[in-house]
Amino acid sequence: MDAKRLFDIFFSLTGLLILMPVFFVVAVLLKRESKGPVFYKQIRVGLNQRCFQLIKFRTMCPDADKMGLLTIGDHDARITRLGCWLRKHKVDELPQLLNILKGEMSFVGPRPEVPKYVEMYDASQQRVLTVKPGITDWASIKYIDESSLLATADDPESFYIHKVIPSKISQNLEYIDHHNLWIDCKIISHTLKSILLK
Repeated sequence: MDAKRLFDIFFSLTGLLILMPVFFVVAVLLKRESKGPVFYKQIRVGLNQRCFQLIKFRTMCPDADKMGLLTIGDHDARITRLGCWLRKHKVDELPQLLNILKGEMSFVGPRPEVPKYVEMYDASQQRVLTVKPGITDWASIKYIDESSLLATADDPESFYIHKVIPSKISQNLEYIDHHNLWIDCKIISHTLKSILLK
């Protein structure tokens, strides 16, 4: 077992234990605000093109993904009032600690994409699937306000496919070629600063 995996196991387990009260409060608030499950699970493509269920706190009305995969702007009508706050402060991402503990994800690595968009990758872009996906990476920091950026586009999905995805993958490939535990810690630190300053 390498140092990265030991890091992931220790801090995901520690995080889950410490954040248990937060999970409980969020679950109660979600149930009080709207109907639907506490957790939202979505199929994403991970290491070696294996699909897994990414776990988040639900931030939208039930079956919202049937109306589109992308979140457009901060006032997407599908997002609940509590969901808006959870998204802004990235609290909705906390359940992914379970994905990390299970070995499906890491703290740092390319953000896992849905199958629809992965099918559009060319041969060189598919190299992002040769490492374990993560909760954060350099691209996540750059696109921390991705939904607001998409809201400015005439055709959000086309903009996402032709501009955002290639930009993210370029940064992900750079990470794959130059990464270690120190760089991972640096990315985590920058991510936390970006969230606090948002």
